[in-house]
Amino acid sequence: MRNQGELPNWRWEALRTTLWFLPAVLIVIGTLIFIVTFKIDVAAYYHQIQLPSWLRSGSSQTGPREVLIAIAAAIITVVGVVFSITILALTLASQQFGPRMMRNFVRDVGNQVTLGVFVATFVYSVLALGSITIYPHSNFVPHLSITVAEALLLVDVVVLVYFIDHIANSIQLPEVIAGIARDLESAIDTEFPIVALVDVTSWTTKQDSFDHQPTAELLRIIDERGGVVLATESGYLQFVGYAQVAKIAKLVDAVIRLDYRPGHFIVAGRPVARVFPQGAAQQVEKALAKAHVTGPHRTLMQDPVFAIDQLVEIAIRALSPAVNDTFTALTCLDWLSSGLNRISGRDFSERVYRDDEGRVRLIGADWSYPKMVNRAFDKIRQAARGMPAVMMRILDSLIAVAEATNSEAQRDVLLRQGEMVLNSARESVTDQNDLEDISSHFIRLSDYVIHRNSPSTFSPL
Repeated sequence: MRNQGELPNWRWEALRTTLWFLPAVLIVIGTLIFIVTFKIDVAAYYHQIQLPSWLRSGSSQTGPREVLIAIAAAIITVVGVVFSITILALTLASQQFGPRMMRNFVRDVGNQVTLGVFVATFVYSVLALGSITIYPHSNFVPHLSITVAEALLLVDVVVLVYFIDHIANSIQLPEVIAGIARDLESAIDTEFPIVALVDVTSWTTKQDSFDHQPTAELLRIIDERGGVVLATESGYLQFVGYAQVAKIAKLVDAVIRLDYRPGHFIVAGRPVARVFPQGAAQQVEKALAKAHVTGPHRTLMQDPVFAIDQLVEIAIRALSPAVNDTFTALTCLDWLSSGLNRISGRDFSERVYRDDEGRVRLIGADWSYPKMVNRAFDKIRQAARGMPAVMMRILDSLIAVAEATNSEAQRDVLLRQGEMVLNSARESVTDQNDLEDISSHFIRLSDYVIHRNSPSTFSPL
């Protein structure tokens, strides 16, 4: 499981979501390869080593120079084409899938590698061409460097074919939706591990106490007698170094309760945490500014709800009158049910971090299963008024998710969502047969919940 105390994780995620980092790395690698091949060519020129005969391309500089010029010109032209295709794909993604989906295309490793390979080949070819021009001996020909440039050209052809196939597949809606669903599953496994106990060096999330006081009592003390910690910067909370914050609390001998979790929008000058005792508030505020990372947008780091929102956005766009693509909405519902199925039954208890002496130092903002379920279905249900096919799929999804739950409270949340679907159907569906089909799907859901729960907890419509 990911170490939640490693603050540099967010920096790595920020680098991944760029079109320059990986190409820059490949350019450096290409430069290093040229340095190696050039030194070998120089050694071969002075007869210090013997190159294979098939590497030789004559003693004249004219032919090799023209070859390298042709390679460099062709590659830079293709780079322009690749960049144009990438921009076109980003534009289509923004228009069809929503602006939040652009980051998924930018962070796509295939696009980054393609751009990097072509640019690295161009840089290598230019360096090899320069070695012919600037080397003092008029009869020097970098045989190995030219051969490597030609080999890189063949690699570029393969990469170009891959890129065309990759970009054609990546802009297809089913592939986009499946990719977001994979991100959702990965974020769920990271934030809600199957094993509820999280060990971060000497920090754990056990529900222990500070000076042997119950967590509820400790929260009451913090609310009544704690000091307020204000946000220093506005933006979406992208990353929280929980272990780092807990160590800060130990350093000032305090307890910190966070009011926000990654994905929330915080406003500068507004409370983001409370600390007990009050005297430590000023120190904690300065330290917390370094442990909290904010930005202009949400990320998937520590925020699986963001992936849910992305799927919901695609679904409600598909259900809009301008698009009217019911099958895309159904696909989103299938993947949403898969994600909620994965998260149901996981531990949603508060994140309570204690130090190696058993004293509670940090209480993180808790996750809410009802809010996650409502986040997944509310907007789709509202957009699907008068659409029996979507309503029935929502109910089927709720049944699938209910089978993975392990508590009455979670099943009651799903049943409540089903009740709202049925009420919406009664108000918006005019065909009696369609209404009966929706009712039969709801009966299956309610019967399953009644079977798993105590009958006394069920309230009929």
